[in-house]
Amino acid sequence: MKFFETSKQYYLNKSTYVNLRWIAYTGQLITILLVQFFFKFNFDYFFCISIVFLGIITNFFLYFKIKNNLLNNNLSTFYLSFDIFQIGILFFFTGGITNPFIFLIIIPAVFSSQYLHFLSSIILVVIITVVLIFLSFFYHDLPLPGELHFHASNYYLYTIPISIIIGLFFLVYFGFKFGEENRIRKKAYDKIHELMARESELLSLGAQAAASAHSLGTPLSTILLTVTELQKEFGKNEKIKKDLDLLVSQSKRCREILKKLSLNPSIEDEFLNMSLTLKDYIYEIVTSYEEISKKEFKIDLKKYKNPINANKSLEIMYGLRNFIGNANKFSKKIVEIFLISDKENTSIIIRDDGPGFPKDLIAKDKLGEPYIRTADQKNISKYGLGLGTFIGKTLLEKNLATINFNNSLKTGGAEVNIIWKNKDLFNL
Repeated sequence: MKFFETSKQYYLNKSTYVNLRWIAYTGQLITILLVQFFFKFNFDYFFCISIVFLGIITNFFLYFKIKNNLLNNNLSTFYLSFDIFQIGILFFFTGGITNPFIFLIIIPAVFSSQYLHFLSSIILVVIITVVLIFLSFFYHDLPLPGELHFHASNYYLYTIPISIIIGLFFLVYFGFKFGEENRIRKKAYDKIHELMARESELLSLGAQAAASAHSLGTPLSTILLTVTELQKEFGKNEKIKKDLDLLVSQSKRCREILKKLSLNPSIEDEFLNMSLTLKDYIYEIVTSYEEISKKEFKIDLKKYKNPINANKSLEIMYGLRNFIGNANKFSKKIVEIFLISDKENTSIIIRDDGPGFPKDLIAKDKLGEPYIRTADQKNISKYGLGLGTFIGKTLLEKNLATINFNNSLKTGGAEVNIIWKNKDLFNL
């Protein structure tokens, strides 16, 4: 999977969606209580409050149990569908289409048109249309004071759902068109940045390769000349003839490689596009840290039974590097990495012997969010703003991983558990 390729996928930001739902439920509760106790309009307010609390429970579940920062398209569609049915039931007990707030039922579909797949918007539009048609014929009377009853001709009442449905189609269509244009534009900008970064990297590597080829040319020629002279003098000696021949052939091969680099410094390397297992990712990252770190890295492969190849992804590489880098930064002596796989899942556990994650952030389930601060004043200088964890979590989640954060019972340090379903890992 190429860098930025996952921008094709559709997501909702969990924290934004949860906050919008809190606003909606707060408004619903305030409206119900005002109508019942301030205006003293009689209606089945207890059942309506129960429906609102059911929605609140789902929001708590979404906030505390769903660990991903980004909600995928299917889960987002499910929750938005629930929101439509939840507010539809409220309207059923409070006047149906005669309720002046009936237009609010279209908000989930309009929201979906901006951020989710077009098919999800179609599903939500169909659900809203069905609910509106149902509320046109079946509903409890609108709460009104005393014996006063709201009445209008059926011709007028039936124009309400028709106008809302027409408005819904227009808003969803234009919302999708603008959202799609923004996604295409963003994809183009991302592609430009990717190409510019790659070009800059290749130019830099190309200059270094050309300089290296030029610098190595002279000593390599000297080596080849020396070996050739030795070959002439000791070529009849069977003990060293094969070794001398090998030295000559390998020296000539090196000269050809350097010649190619001199003529074309940006020559491609098959390694850039090769398939890798998670073990390859780990060893590549750990090797780079071992060169600069005094910490001990232990890689445990005892339970790694079914390695799966995936296309090399810079997102996975950067995500894993962030977590391994944090473990290296905060550990005292040892960083442990466990690779575990079975028929269904493959996981990576990264554990260190450092101070561990802040307990208050674990308790509040804040890890993985950006710009967070621990309340632990004693160790606050050791922790940053959570940006590294946020970047690593977001990149890996975009590549279909699930991330769990804990403090290790064995070492007391931080422990990150990264889990893929094998079928998802295979399709990366």
